[in-house]
Amino acid sequence: MTEPRDITLDRGWSIILRDIGIDPRDVLDRVGLPHDLLSQEFSRLTIREYFGMVDAVEDIAQDPLLPIRLGQAASPEAFSPPIFAALCSPTFAVAVQRIASHKRLIAPMQLTIQETSEALSVALEWDDPTVRPPRLLMGMELAFLVQLARIATREDVQALQVTCPVPLEPSEGFRAFFGVAPIVAPKASLTIRAADAHRPFLTASDRLWQSFEPELRRRLSDLEGQHSIATRTRTILLESLPAGLGTLHATARRLGMSGRTLQRRLADEGVSFRTIIQATREKLARHYLTSTQLSYGEVAFLLGFDEPSSFFRAFRDWTGNTPESVRLAAQHRSAGSIVSSMPR
Repeated sequence: MTEPRDITLDRGWSIILRDIGIDPRDVLDRVGLPHDLLSQEFSRLTIREYFGMVDAVEDIAQDPLLPIRLGQAASPEAFSPPIFAALCSPTFAVAVQRIASHKRLIAPMQLTIQETSEALSVALEWDDPTVRPPRLLMGMELAFLVQLARIATREDVQALQVTCPVPLEPSEGFRAFFGVAPIVAPKASLTIRAADAHRPFLTASDRLWQSFEPELRRRLSDLEGQHSIATRTRTILLESLPAGLGTLHATARRLGMSGRTLQRRLADEGVSFRTIIQATREKLARHYLTSTQLSYGEVAFLLGFDEPSSFFRAFRDWTGNTPESVRLAAQHRSAGSIVSSMPR
């Protein structure tokens, strides 16, 4: 019986690997997977393929502290939805709940969270208990959680306890990062102080997250199973524009190709990068203007514009209207709908 390919590979892996000096193609070659795997929108892997890919990364790197490097490399630039959802959260306690809600979309695991008045613990639970997860993957996930708390609070959050089924060596290197030496235990877990778990995130923006998350989720769902370069480009732009990375070369990098190659392949499909990014920005702009109360500056930021004035000029060029007129028209329609539904 063939093992089901039920793991969706997070495309942020490609950026993270390149950031630490590893060519993703070398990793994929080690496990016999196609080179375009990390550029596909919804690549599906078996748990053994996924773990094999992670083992290949560790074999190539030959760095015992690689779990820490990878945990630190996970950032908004990779724009994994769990990472962005976490950074927009008000606290670490909320962040890990958000990650837990959809972690299995991108990894063969789930999080178990336990909290007392003194501490909060997060344990990693793997989908297939008969297959031991790679040391690198367990260490990386634990390091990412600590790094998340530090980035979002701008405080040197220290762990109370770190556990792992296999030794995380060298012990002193991991102690220097976590604040405590990891100990061997049946499950991989991280425990931090309750005060740190509820320390306010300086990156918190629930309004920003709620404004684009439903649209992003809907579009990603709509695009599932489609694999054209134009489709991949549109989906990447939906992810990367709010992170300020909606450029030709940044998009090409996410697809694992050069900017010139991306332009050529889009031309083969009868479209251009310019038309795709313009259409994506216009649709997102209309969504933000008509469905949210975001300021014009916030909308400009989410669309990748440096200044609101640049967004205003571009929007007029796209639509022949101003952002104010589109928002006012939407408000009038909404008000008219309310009035017409009132009993007479």
